[in-house]
Amino acid sequence: MAIDLGRVLTAMITPFKSDMTVDYDQVKKLAHHLVQSGTDGLVVAGTTGESPTLSKEEKIELFRVVVEEIGGDAVVIAGTGSNNTADSIALTQVAEKLGADGIMLVCPYYNKPSQEGLYQHFKTIAESTNLPVMLYNVPGRTASNLLPQTVVRLSAIENIVAIKEASGSLDQVSELRRNLPDHFAIYSGDDSLTLPILALGGKGVVSVASHIVGPQLQEMINAFNSGNVTIATKIHSSLFPVFKTLFITSNPVPLKAALNMLGWQVGGPRLPLVEATQAEKDMIKKTLSEAKLI
Repeated sequence: MAIDLGRVLTAMITPFKSDMTVDYDQVKKLAHHLVQSGTDGLVVAGTTGESPTLSKEEKIELFRVVVEEIGGDAVVIAGTGSNNTADSIALTQVAEKLGADGIMLVCPYYNKPSQEGLYQHFKTIAESTNLPVMLYNVPGRTASNLLPQTVVRLSAIENIVAIKEASGSLDQVSELRRNLPDHFAIYSGDDSLTLPILALGGKGVVSVASHIVGPQLQEMINAFNSGNVTIATKIHSSLFPVFKTLFITSNPVPLKAALNMLGWQVGGPRLPLVEATQAEKDMIKKTLSEAKLI
């Protein structure tokens, strides 16, 4: 399946009103802004979008709203993964009907399936849809590490075309690139590892920081792909404090604080996440100021 999902994909937050209901008007505004500022595609209802505390109905409405707003101008990838295979299939099929361009499937969390269980889970969901599938490996959140040999097995399934790799292991990325087909795209799941992963044959990044530094991320990837590694490294170095500050506590808590400081009305996170402390907000504001973002 030949499809270009882009290079900078934003793992989009979910804005909430003061009563903690989804603010779909802000969703529309933010989606447009992201597409106009360096984002090739949006990942909707992923971890950064607080998927664990979104209802099925809210996820479906988010898919509908974002596809309606920016579909055709950017890729829309629906976060339909969960630790329940049957539920993921049902949500995937709704996303396909709503016009999503692809789906992202996180490793099942809490269950801790074996590698064979992971293989069968992703295979079963992929076979239920015609959409391209991006796998999402984030052991720090799921307690399961999708190993390279399992990804290689899954790459034989026609519509499994990419992985968001957030294990933090460059050795694992090397194993993936060494053994996967050339067309299979590897995306960094950590902003701070984007440049190293590009050097290992990665395609791009599923980014948190692109909410506020999307153009710079595109510039960095363009520079690297053009052979201007020194320029790419300088951009990476300048953005590195932003990357790290956005993870001083659980994502998306710092990002929401940063966006609110930048004038976006995105609200706070839903429980069990809580807003950034004053000390954390001070650090975020200092980083944004030093990066000349405010």
